[in-house]
Amino acid sequence: MKESLKALLDILDLEQIENDIFRGRSPEDRQQRVFGGQVAGQALVAAGRTVPVDRSVHSLHAYFIRPGDPSVPIVYTVDRVRDGRSFTTRRVLAIQHGKAIFSLSASFQITEDGPAHHAPMPEAPAPETLPPALERLTPLFGERFATEFVNRRPFDVRHATPLTWEAAKDPKLTTPESKVWLKVDGELPDDPLLHVCLMTYASDMTLLDTVLLNHGLAWGDNRTMGASLDHAMWFHKPFRADEWLLYYQDTPFAGGARGLARGQVFTQDGDLVVSVMQEGLIRVTDS
Repeated sequence: MKESLKALLDILDLEQIENDIFRGRSPEDRQQRVFGGQVAGQALVAAGRTVPVDRSVHSLHAYFIRPGDPSVPIVYTVDRVRDGRSFTTRRVLAIQHGKAIFSLSASFQITEDGPAHHAPMPEAPAPETLPPALERLTPLFGERFATEFVNRRPFDVRHATPLTWEAAKDPKLTTPESKVWLKVDGELPDDPLLHVCLMTYASDMTLLDTVLLNHGLAWGDNRTMGASLDHAMWFHKPFRADEWLLYYQDTPFAGGARGLARGQVFTQDGDLVVSVMQEGLIRVTDS
């Protein structure tokens, strides 16, 4: 198992410090602020640990309120909003320095039957035929930076469409959609909540990139800055985060210093297992 995946599994294993109160920490290689996918994944872990095991999360809705400080722990408080016959609702608040930095509402449901259909999976090359991230990033940033970047990621991510940095250099590559294959770099235990929380983490890795890709912008281009504002996910069917998943993403709107992106996650068999929506702050300077 890749070291970065071991570290991620460790930070998702929250410490319970009181009834419905948990404490999480950030990775040792601290960035300027806590990664949004991390706090969302940890908040979902906190919610899930207060729910009976026969109920699976089917949706979450979250707001990023303040930047997280990676140098101090995050306290997660869980509000047991409702425990019904079929559905369970939880509300989680992430707190640092006495202030809320993130809020999440999640709903869990017992297994039930009903009418079924799903959108078709878009065409995409098989993940094994695509170059790994290190091979794509090395020509852009050099071997040292590319290696460090890839080693920090607990996921194997393979792009079937242009990278934002490629489109920033070549306007002909701009596009309002992206297709990304991803899976964790290692085998996981059979814990459905863990697989869902890992996908929650991964869903924030590339989604807003789709907005930038449509405009020839890229994080780190010295003129683009942004942050996640809100995030919503719907979990349709069980899946494994250690098997290849196609993350199809597009952007229907950008304006007012905000960009909207949506995603659909498919298994290699073509099943739609997750839907995602996110709006982010995107500001561009003239320099």
